[in-house]
Amino acid sequence: MTTTTTPFKPTPISNPFIPPGALVLVTGANGLIASHVADQLLAHGYRVRGTVRSATRCAYLTDLFSARHGPGLFELLEVPDVAAPGAWMAAVRGVSGVAHVLGSSDLAVADADRGAAEELTWQTGLLEAAAAEPGIRSVVFTSSAWAAWTPNASRKVRLTGESWNEEAVALARDKSVNARSKGLAVFMALKTLVEQGVWEWVEKNKPGYAFNTVLPDTVLGECLDPANQGIPSTAGMAYWVWKNTNVDVLNMLQPQWFVDCRDTGRLYVALLATTPVVTGERIFGFGERYSFFRVAEILKELYPDHADKMAKVKDFGWDQTEVPNQRGAELLARLGQHTGWRSLEESVKDNAESWLKLER
Repeated sequence: MTTTTTPFKPTPISNPFIPPGALVLVTGANGLIASHVADQLLAHGYRVRGTVRSATRCAYLTDLFSARHGPGLFELLEVPDVAAPGAWMAAVRGVSGVAHVLGSSDLAVADADRGAAEELTWQTGLLEAAAAEPGIRSVVFTSSAWAAWTPNASRKVRLTGESWNEEAVALARDKSVNARSKGLAVFMALKTLVEQGVWEWVEKNKPGYAFNTVLPDTVLGECLDPANQGIPSTAGMAYWVWKNTNVDVLNMLQPQWFVDCRDTGRLYVALLATTPVVTGERIFGFGERYSFFRVAEILKELYPDHADKMAKVKDFGWDQTEVPNQRGAELLARLGQHTGWRSLEESVKDNAESWLKLER
């Protein structure tokens, strides 16, 4: 299911679960996904408090969102050590919802079990702090598509809300396999164990807020402030194609699914603020199938004069996975986006326009 290029205009939320004007917390606000979550919340009439590790380094966010939505609607809060006792107490004070986007992004993690245990101390710390704040009505936690499965274009797989990447967990724990042969399995296992641990905490403690997780696959599209953000996260991988760098990593990545930055941001708005209330669900942020080979083809079609300078990406075919992404499309429709997910072609074009701003 794809979308047209018709510009999206936010429409008023009917019977909102969290009313416009309320304050919503977005963690890791300088990141690719989180900056779009903040941007979409502001576009839909909410105030946003964004946490970062360094307020000095990320001061540009205040200027960015003031220019886009008006002054005084976005506030920046420094949380330098998220694992410190009580680290999240000031962040959750007075907020009505939480978009918890901050999480491990180190693809080279060595020990999934140790990494997950360390991360869960501060992930559940935020959930505990939110549970102690009576005004919080909804929390959305960011997981990963890789917590559900290991992409492999040669296999036909059907994912459901009960799918977990036990394959990656088993491989990560297998001491007979060397680290190089495990590839990205350890990172995938980390994401699996962390999301499982978060759900275990929620089931055990039964907090008073609605709780859901979002599992985005590869995120591509516009970067809101390339001069200050660069081209971060998986959007930066599309830039690798353009720059002909890190080709070995690109050729490790199997065809799978992608989601546009703006669609991702709107999923959080829909989960936090719309009715009927959604709770206890894993929402798959899967817009369309993609591969970096196809990304390279699109870039060559858009910019033929640069084609010879781009990375030579291997063609691994096309993903065959059946995914439950209709629920996400339904949530986008609650915000007036009835055409479904944004297309790969449109997102790659937006992605490229972001890095071209850096190169001018």
